[in-house]
Amino acid sequence: MTNILGYARVSTQQQDLDSQRHRLTKAGAIRIFEDVISGKIFDRPGLEALIAYARPNDLLCVVRLDRLGRSLKELLETVEYLKECKIGLMSLEEKIDTSSAAGELVFHVFGAIAHFERRLISERTKEGINAARLK
Repeated sequence: MTNILGYARVSTQQQDLDSQRHRLTKAGAIRIFEDVISGKIFDRPGLEALIAYARPNDLLCVVRLDRLGRSLKELLETVEYLKECKIGLMSLEEKIDTSSAAGELVFHVFGAIAHFERRLISERTKEGINAARLK
């Protein structure tokens, strides 16, 4: 059975998690994990606890994708790790649900983008090393 596990994050103590909690509960989340931590900090204990709690085929549900990562790189790394753990992803705002065929396609596109980005970084590094050698 697939469980929906909610993840809510705000950046500061002055911000309120209530609206995210409400939307996640309405979406069917059986448990909500939370972080009050800046998006600049990639160490997120609530997210780590959710992943440790989740079982294969569970869905991590967020209100918006930016709750998972501040940058595209962080988001892609997180999505790739979820895929390795066989945890699905549901984003309410972007209407992504990897338990559907279309959502799974989006998940695979994220993975392909991450792979492409790693290849570009590798190629740039090699070019930089070669340029340094020539100097």
